[in-house]
Amino acid sequence: MSTTKKSRSKRKAAKAEEKAAVVKTQAAKAATKKAKSKKADGEPKPKRVSAIDAAAQVLAKAGKPMRAQELIAAMAEQGLWKSPGGKTPHATLYAAMMREARDKGTASRFKKVDRGQFAFNGKAA
Repeated sequence: MSTTKKSRSKRKAAKAEEKAAVVKTQAAKAATKKAKSKKADGEPKPKRVSAIDAAAQVLAKAGKPMRAQELIAAMAEQGLWKSPGGKTPHATLYAAMMREARDKGTASRFKKVDRGQFAFNGKAA
């Protein structure tokens, strides 16, 4: 065999090995996807409580008006909700309570009693 034929056959062998490796990794990825989907189908994840729902629970228990920052601390203390790492969760909660009070009016779970303070609206529950 000449040297060009030898190099061609080596290149063909190398390409065949590469293809086999690609097929093998694709099969492994497909197997892990199937395993993950079986886990997800078998056990439903528990539904997490949103910050605004947790705030409504805390205000209902407290029975007194609270500020958003106090609510965030109380929710974490009671284990109802934990901030996912945002810098201003109190500002986000405040905006959500304001939005609900504005949009739902008297049917809102929250009523603004003073500047920055919200109370639980027992009439809405």
